[in-house]
Amino acid sequence: MAIYFHTHYAAITGLLLSALLVQPSFAAGGNDLPLPLGCTLVAPSSASGPLSTQLSTQVSTQLSTPLPASNPPVALQIRTPVEPTMFVSGGRQYLIYELDLQNYSVAAMNVRGIDVMEVSQQGVKPIATIDAPQLNAILRPTGINYGGYNNHPHTDANRLLDAGRSAIAFMCIAFDGKATVPTQLRHRVHLEDASNDGPVISVQRQRLPVFGAPLTGSDWHPYSGPNLNSHHRMGVMVVGGVAQNARRFAVDWLKVKNGELYSGDPRDVKSYFGYGEKLFAVADGTVVEATDMYPDNIPKTVAGFEPALPITMENVAGNRVVIALANGQFAQYMHMQPGSVRVKRGDRVQRGQWIGQVGNSGDSRKPHLHFQLVNSAQAFAGEGMPFVIDHFQMKAAGQEWTRRNKEFPWGDDTAFDFGSDTTTKKAR
Repeated sequence: MAIYFHTHYAAITGLLLSALLVQPSFAAGGNDLPLPLGCTLVAPSSASGPLSTQLSTQVSTQLSTPLPASNPPVALQIRTPVEPTMFVSGGRQYLIYELDLQNYSVAAMNVRGIDVMEVSQQGVKPIATIDAPQLNAILRPTGINYGGYNNHPHTDANRLLDAGRSAIAFMCIAFDGKATVPTQLRHRVHLEDASNDGPVISVQRQRLPVFGAPLTGSDWHPYSGPNLNSHHRMGVMVVGGVAQNARRFAVDWLKVKNGELYSGDPRDVKSYFGYGEKLFAVADGTVVEATDMYPDNIPKTVAGFEPALPITMENVAGNRVVIALANGQFAQYMHMQPGSVRVKRGDRVQRGQWIGQVGNSGDSRKPHLHFQLVNSAQAFAGEGMPFVIDHFQMKAAGQEWTRRNKEFPWGDDTAFDFGSDTTTKKAR
């Protein structure tokens, strides 16, 4: 059965990571899960020792050598809007971020490749190279419908920057196990007849929030995570005059049994396994928004979809709860069942507290929980941030259940079991 999501607002390769202040916990044999779509795996030897066979000694020497000064300088801006924060998922360490490439010249530029380099006291060392076919997949030029970035074709045209035009490279770098990862990076962008080095960026080292689960029970799947072609991962929007992505690490939690979302009438929300399931506060905090005024939609079917109300920026999130956390970030729950919101603005909530139920309100095609962590209380303003869940069990397709600790939940084809306990251990 096809699974649909609210796509109205609907890498990638070489990068780095840094050690979390909270030491990640790796499950036994925990890095054998499928690599998420669009991510590039860096061999441990590339990250912490001699270069892997990906990068020969000759290439390494060339990339480690500073570029000669040109007059005038290459007019290509290489900017990282949000520096990456390392997180753990499925036994690997990840960096997810964007490079904003802008052509400031009067002539077109054709991007041929991007080298990702570790910067340390010992010098500069390449850890990954992104070639033209990979760039076709991870680059999205501006001047197209950014609401459809995730569906944009992977073509050579993505690498062509006309005069004054820009493009976003959606980067995802994965490191196996406990590999030591860089604390600083630099990116070298190769054009047809020139190359340019971007500024040094840091891998953020702040402690990730460790959450309790927002749901209980089994059969939950985290759809539309930060993999390539996810409408969340590529959900850049210009809000308040600033291009930003509050949904970078958003997850759509759907309940799936035997490959199905429902049993019975597909147009009845009550037929869906996840509908009405209880939602819980992932951490202690203060409610800064609690909206409970929008009806459920009739779920989308092959016959089409018509929302209960015209979708606007005010109601796109549907019934919604936002909790301000002690670290200044905001846990956001969207598309909740009408009449189910159990908190109000100003309430103090504790981790594991029942706050509402899964619904199908707002821009939602199937009953699910849209959950995201943002540095703003608004749904689309601000930047999406990574988080980890304290403990759970997970099972990738064709594999056995494994217990995981302090990992980010990821994988459309991965089932999660949160058990029945929402209150053990205080959130940090």
